[in-house]
Amino acid sequence: MKIRNLIINSFALSILAVVCLFSGNASAQLYKWVGADGKVTYSDIPPPAGAKQLNTKASGGESGGVPLPEDLAAAVSKNPVTLYTSATCAPCNEGRTLLKQLGIPFSEKTVSSNEDIDKLKKVSGESQLPLLVISNSKFRGFNAADWQVALSSAGYPETNKLPKNYRYPAAEPAAPAPPPVKKVTEGDGLPKLAPPSESGIRF
Repeated sequence: MKIRNLIINSFALSILAVVCLFSGNASAQLYKWVGADGKVTYSDIPPPAGAKQLNTKASGGESGGVPLPEDLAAAVSKNPVTLYTSATCAPCNEGRTLLKQLGIPFSEKTVSSNEDIDKLKKVSGESQLPLLVISNSKFRGFNAADWQVALSSAGYPETNKLPKNYRYPAAEPAAPAPPPVKKVTEGDGLPKLAPPSESGIRF
């Protein structure tokens, strides 16, 4: 009887260890940042120095507090999707609608200012919209068939698996305005200089 209990206890501990292992993996940290080239990157490795970190999420697929299915979360992590649009671009609206119908999480970059246009040309090589970026692959202009093939090849599910309570992030300018530079004046925490001596030399 004691031997049987020992075997059962050992089996239970093994199951518990496996559960803890998977739980630890599911809660691993996933980082999101923008590099110098404007590319959004998802990784379980912290962003490099100089990168603009946007937010963090769990590698199990949480986005905005909403967990994503495992296969969809893996696709988002490996091959993030970015859509460049403008307000007066009808094909852009069609492309955005298609991505949402397919349940593809994506970030949207709007092109309206000269700085945005310069950024688009830097990313795309030209100024055609919409521009769909899937990891390092770029698709200029809207073609539903080509987009769907590319998304499927990138690992995105062919059917919409996006949770109903998922909310897409707000669109942002392709070239966000830099933060205002604060003018440094005497007294802003800087050490005050000693008055000059009679010789005109400060000590």
